[in-house]
Amino acid sequence: MADNEQALTDELTAVRDRVAELEQEREILTRELESGALRITGLEQTVADRDGELVILKETVVTSDRKLTGVSSSLAQAVESYREQVAVANPDVPVELIAGDTIGAVNESLENARTLVDKVKQGIEAEASRVKVPAGAPQRAPLDLSGLSPREKIQYAIGGNR
Repeated sequence: MADNEQALTDELTAVRDRVAELEQEREILTRELESGALRITGLEQTVADRDGELVILKETVVTSDRKLTGVSSSLAQAVESYREQVAVANPDVPVELIAGDTIGAVNESLENARTLVDKVKQGIEAEASRVKVPAGAPQRAPLDLSGLSPREKIQYAIGGNR
């Protein structure tokens, strides 16, 4: 029986040692769980903060889009007004040749139109210089009646139109 008691005592000691190890492991796991819970709480707070920032950023994007639409509309009106002023300031350039969505494009189309108008003017001037028309009326000369019949000659002389 002594062996049996010794075996039970050894087994009891082993069980107590194992219980002590398990309690230490439980304490470690409890601390890790608490640490994990704190970390989760911190991450949840970070997520909530990010969600708040995201909402603010989305509102900012919507506001910026509205402003951009307004500015784009104003820019289009300003460019159109500028194009009209350029057309008025350059009456020798056809309005149809002045186009563009930006001021730079309007200026570029104006330069292209001026170049075209200058080429056309030069062409017209060259054509005009080649075809010389004398100034004044032509000299009066008697009509050539040689091709008329005697009756037509008489009729011409008395002023008849027959």
